[in-house]
Amino acid sequence: MPEDVVIEFEEEIMLLLVQAGAARSAAINALRLARNGDFAEAQRQLAAANSSISAAHQQQTALIGLDEGSGKLPVTLILVHAQDHLMNAMLIQDLAGEIIELYRRTAAGEAHA
Repeated sequence: MPEDVVIEFEEEIMLLLVQAGAARSAAINALRLARNGDFAEAQRQLAAANSSISAAHQQQTALIGLDEGSGKLPVTLILVHAQDHLMNAMLIQDLAGEIIELYRRTAAGEAHA
């Protein structure tokens, strides 16, 4: 693999990691805020998590483009790690949305629907 492609590959992986980490942090922060009753800020943090996940998907798409669907890029431990971070961030974001809704309903005294 040419050196310029290796460098681009590594940069894309690092950007994927950064965005996935930012998404995870924002989703966890949203949960903490909702637990303390700050639902407006919790929603802003969930929106930030969503934005970071969207950016991570762009990085993932760039990696797929570099590979051209033909196994040109090596599957490295850091790539697997980055993918793992993204999947965990997506899972946490989904669960955070559901848990925040439960906190909101509990705070409002609503029955669950």
